[in-house]
Amino acid sequence: MTDASLHAAVDALARLARMLERSAAPLSLADFRVLSALDAGEDRASRLAERLAVGKPAISATVDSLAKRGLVTRTKVDGDQRATALALTDDGAAQVREVKERLAQRVGAVTSLMGDPGSGIRALAELGDAIECYHAHQQAARQAERKAGE
Repeated sequence: MTDASLHAAVDALARLARMLERSAAPLSLADFRVLSALDAGEDRASRLAERLAVGKPAISATVDSLAKRGLVTRTKVDGDQRATALALTDDGAAQVREVKERLAQRVGAVTSLMGDPGSGIRALAELGDAIECYHAHQQAARQAERKAGE
């Protein structure tokens, strides 16, 4: 893999992100990522922050905004005074489905212009898996550093 190829890939991903950002309206991509993670079963802000690789203050601000718009609810967790469970409202679930469909259509339209659209879709799906793996490795390394420092 050459530097030129990597740079071209970075440019393409940045351009695709902007296209997706426009297609996600009225949600921001940050909103969509949080709603999508909640839709996938995450229910705690701390786990959302880890999964999405953002700070807890950023997650808190996004969740506050989504709750004010009626897309997310917060409930106390029995037996844990500090914990709050997050869940999608019906409106939140509907919005995440609608936005996900628009984003899928946009990705489909772009990849349909490739020589082998199916391989483009598979490569993007594989990239998603690699991102999850990368974050898991990073989290494990941080935990090992913390334990070594104790």
